[in-house]
Amino acid sequence: MKDKEKRLILVTNDDGIDAKGIKELIKIAEKFGRVVVVAPEKGQSGMSHSVSLNEPIYLKKITSNNNTLQYSCSGTPVDSVKIALHHVLDEKPDLIISGINHGSNASVSAIYSGTIGAAREGSLNDIPSVGFSLLDHSPEADFTASIIFAEKIIEKVFENGIPKRTCLNVNIPNIHENQINGIKVCRQTKGKWVEEFNHRINPNNKEYFWLTGKFSNFEPESKDTDEWALENNYVSIVPIEVDLTSYKVLDELNKWNF
Repeated sequence: MKDKEKRLILVTNDDGIDAKGIKELIKIAEKFGRVVVVAPEKGQSGMSHSVSLNEPIYLKKITSNNNTLQYSCSGTPVDSVKIALHHVLDEKPDLIISGINHGSNASVSAIYSGTIGAAREGSLNDIPSVGFSLLDHSPEADFTASIIFAEKIIEKVFENGIPKRTCLNVNIPNIHENQINGIKVCRQTKGKWVEEFNHRINPNNKEYFWLTGKFSNFEPESKDTDEWALENNYVSIVPIEVDLTSYKVLDELNKWNF
């Protein structure tokens, strides 16, 4: 394992560089090595793995403490990782950590999440990457428990590594650290978001829609899922692969005799 002084850690998020969650994650990262931060200049939640193809990307260097370089990026979380790897950094980072997200990224939320998109981009480049989320959307959320468990998980990542083309999706329940029962390695819960669109009229008499919804768990009794772990006061870890192939369906499709 590399000495702390030789490690380089890239920190990013999707809530924006001014979010409380990333400020806490930077403090954690500084305990493990040299830190560079490249994060969106404003909130980019729900951007998944999107990139900016039709507009320029602007990068701004920000004054920071403890000699930690920080940059705001006008693009998406994945843009932030890409520009960090291709322009900001002069060497490959030993770890990419994304978050700490304000709100859950369990189950299918991982598909939509810019936090997880950034971690997945790291894994595409064979860099150990972890996305952290706290189940509290408040801008002033209490990250005390998140700090404790994020440190434990990062330490384990440096000890053991992460298989290539895989990143970790970590979710932390919004409770006191003494109430957390431990860490569970889980699979992603089968479920979906049931959307609703609130139809409204603005002051100029122009209609618009506001997306809302709630999560529907298809298997609430299954005890090996991230949603069950979180509901039972465990930190959940789900390994996510880049490969989207449905291997179960390959044999079936081959029977179609194209």
